[in-house]
Amino acid sequence: MLKFEFRPGVLTRYCRGLVVALLPVLSGCGGMPSAGPAAIEVSFNESDSVPSPDRYVLVNLDATALDKINSFLPLSLPNEFKARFGGTRATTIGIGDALVVNVWEASPDGLFSTAEKKQTSLQVVVDEAGEIFIPYVGRIRAAGKSAESLRRSIEEGLTGKAAEPQVQVLIADNKSNSVVVVGDVAKPGQYPLLVRGMRLMEAVAQAGGTREATFETVATVTRGKRTGTVRLDEVVTSPQNNIWLAPGDNVLLLHKPRTYTAFGAVKSNGLVPFKTESLTVAEALAQVGGLRDATADAGGVFLFRFENEELARWLVQSGHGIGTYSGHTLSMVPVVYRLDFKDPQAFFLARSFKMRDKDILYVATHPTAEFSKFLSTIVSPLVGTTRNVSGLSD
Repeated sequence: MLKFEFRPGVLTRYCRGLVVALLPVLSGCGGMPSAGPAAIEVSFNESDSVPSPDRYVLVNLDATALDKINSFLPLSLPNEFKARFGGTRATTIGIGDALVVNVWEASPDGLFSTAEKKQTSLQVVVDEAGEIFIPYVGRIRAAGKSAESLRRSIEEGLTGKAAEPQVQVLIADNKSNSVVVVGDVAKPGQYPLLVRGMRLMEAVAQAGGTREATFETVATVTRGKRTGTVRLDEVVTSPQNNIWLAPGDNVLLLHKPRTYTAFGAVKSNGLVPFKTESLTVAEALAQVGGLRDATADAGGVFLFRFENEELARWLVQSGHGIGTYSGHTLSMVPVVYRLDFKDPQAFFLARSFKMRDKDILYVATHPTAEFSKFLSTIVSPLVGTTRNVSGLSD
């Protein structure tokens, strides 16, 4: 029968040889599998000032930078959608519009007088050529004119034919000055623009409102060949996104819940939906179970997102961030925010730092955790084997 005995002297000799043999492995332990980069690897070479698409801005978050970030309200829609289509703008008549033309005459035996009254109502539709037909006047151009301009044209055409004609033009169905609202709304359809114009939120209200929460609804406005997308909660918080709609605009509303990605040394990795309208970094970390006690680097909590170039420029020029940004090739700049939870101030910053849709939240692995992994996956099995060999040799 084999007898296994633990002999410290023999084990010591084997371990010394083992350490010498493993020195190359220890020097290359950076190749050990890990959950992601360590905190010290998320850095930027300040001496390299050449802008390129793979560069980013690294920000060590503080209270001043946080106030600027949370209060910054970027434009979500392109400037092409900022044209004014309301207020003093006159409504024009277009092809397909239904009109009511009322004609009064001073004489009871006029062209448009009847036995009952000295007035006649004509219901006409603007044809494919943009014209309408009025008796005793003929075809008149209507498309592109306002109701007042068309009224004067009809009166001028009747002068000398009717007895002191008075004309009124009403737009019964303004098909050409309408917008289409479809998608996740209560009453999708085509809606005429108001005489004073119509803003985006007014069109949504005309369609009965959204079926889902506004902060989970995205509006896409198509105007000609241009398309712009904005979340409805950004329309409320940034009135400049509540644009005037133009005739022929198409508005598509879709339910798109906001999400963020959490990975690294957190207890639950994956894609996480926003459960409330507003979510902070502290709440986002709580939703994934917080940091892993055994592996997380409390000084390496990072938030990755694309920021507006104007904000990225301020972060760098004010000294809060280091890195490069390109004012010519990039409209959105990749920015990395760092929180050091070894500093108590970081907890207060985290409870005020607002998350955004598609943010990436990453917690770095502590360097000692990688060494512990090395010991548990490589050294411990080898030491166990050495003990067995020591016992066999005896």
